[in-house]
Amino acid sequence: MDANWYAVYTKPRWEKKVAETLARNSFEAYCPLNRVQRQWHDRKKIISEPLFTSYVFVRTDENRHAELKKINGVINLVYWLRKPAVIRDEEIVMIRKFMNQYSNVQLEKTTVNVNDVVRVIKGPLMEQEGNVIAVRNRTIKIALPSLGYIMVAEVEKQNVEIIVKQVPAAVSAKTGTFAIR
Repeated sequence: MDANWYAVYTKPRWEKKVAETLARNSFEAYCPLNRVQRQWHDRKKIISEPLFTSYVFVRTDENRHAELKKINGVINLVYWLRKPAVIRDEEIVMIRKFMNQYSNVQLEKTTVNVNDVVRVIKGPLMEQEGNVIAVRNRTIKIALPSLGYIMVAEVEKQNVEIIVKQVPAAVSAKTGTFAIR
């Protein structure tokens, strides 16, 4: 059986310990660490803290899942559609490249995703529908098809409603792959 990447849910603040323990038990583990500057009352210090709180990625095959769950600090595997969520190799490679190129990376959760179909509910474009093509902090870019052209408008998130929620490209119901955004 082929080994796949999975995400394991850990006890709070146990990510580094779990990654080290997994490695000692012959698992390939990856805990992306973010270099951030922290301020104490008397000094500043750059520390490495997990990018994904309470998650560690592990490459293993299905027959080692029971052994994996017995590791101290591991609560469970992350599940998608009642199966352990498989994370594509390309996604792990992308996270590694991104973490190597940038420091002080921040994760943001978004309720509106690229490719969602939305309707503008307030403002001059009210009642217009379109596809989300970009998501920013407070605004989204929507492609509004009209006259055979695509008109792009930047609209505040609170001024739209989702009509059709697309399964993010990084999550596939057919394969059960999973990505943390």
